[in-house]
Amino acid sequence: MFERVTVLAGGVGAARFLEGLTQVVPPESITVIGNTGDDVELHGLTICPDLDTVTYMLAGLADQERGWGLANETFHALESLKRFTNETWFQLGDRDLATHIFRGSLLRGGFPLSEVTARIVRSLGVRSTILPMSDNPVRTWLETDAGQLDFQTYFVKHRAEPVVRSVDFVGAAQAAPAPGVLEAIAQADAVILAPSNPVISIGPILAVPGIREALHETSARVLAISPIIGGKAIKGPAAAMLNSLGYGASASAVANLYRDFADVFILDETDRDLRPAVEELGMRTVVCPTIMKGLPEKIALAQAVLEAASS
Repeated sequence: MFERVTVLAGGVGAARFLEGLTQVVPPESITVIGNTGDDVELHGLTICPDLDTVTYMLAGLADQERGWGLANETFHALESLKRFTNETWFQLGDRDLATHIFRGSLLRGGFPLSEVTARIVRSLGVRSTILPMSDNPVRTWLETDAGQLDFQTYFVKHRAEPVVRSVDFVGAAQAAPAPGVLEAIAQADAVILAPSNPVISIGPILAVPGIREALHETSARVLAISPIIGGKAIKGPAAAMLNSLGYGASASAVANLYRDFADVFILDETDRDLRPAVEELGMRTVVCPTIMKGLPEKIALAQAVLEAASS
C-alpha cells in the first residue's frame, strides 16, 4: 500500500486519472500539485481552471461530459454580463462563480493561493490535498501566428487555432514552490505525472525553481503517463503544439521531455512500437490501455501505474 502518492496535474486528463486513483488508494494519501500557469483575471475575478477542474472532479461535482465546470450548471449571469461587455468568451457558470468570488475575496485579504485553495478543497469535501505549484503568480504566454496571447485567450477565445511558435512562463523564474510542494515530492512513495499537456500543463510546474530538482532528488519512483496516443491528443492542443514547437507529436517526444527525471513511462497499447525508442532514453516502459472512457478504465489505469511504481 502506498502511503503517500504525489501527482503533478494539469486539467481534464489529470482530473480523470485522479478520479480513478482515489478508488485505488485512500484519497487522504494523495497530494496533487496543480498547474497555475493557466490562471486568468477576468471581471475582477481570479480564475484557476486547472485547480478547479481537479477539485470539482474529486468532490464529485464535475460535469463529466464537458470535462470542466460543474454538473447541471446554468449561465444566467454570463448572459446578463453580455449587456455590458463583449468580453464574455470565457464560460463562467452561475455556481462556478461562487468559487471565484470566494477565492478573490480571500486573495484580496492577503491570504496566499495555497491557503485559499485548501479552504475551497475542505469546503467541497475533498479528502486529498491539492496544492498550487506556487503562491506567486505565473502566467503562460504564447507567441503565435496571431500575436502574443495569454493561454486562456489562445485556448478559449481563439479555440486553440493559432499556431504556437514559443512558450513563456512569465513570473516562473521569480516564483517559489508553494508550501508543501517540495515536501510532497521528497516524501512520496510514488510521484506521477498525469496525462496532461507536457508543454503548458506540466511545463509551468517544472519551470518553478526547485521542483524539477526535487524530482531528480526524490527517492520515490517517478512515473509519467503519455497524453499523446497514436500521434494525437485525446483532448486539447497538445499534439498540434508539440509539432509546431518542433518536438514532434508522439509519445516518445513526450518521454524525451521528461527523460532527466522520470524512471517509468506509461505508453498506450496503440504506441507499443515506440517502446524501444522510449527505453533508449533510459526509462522503463509499461504498455497498457490509457484511454479513460469511464470509471472502470480510470481505475484500471491507476492500478497499472501503481503496479509499475511498486515493481
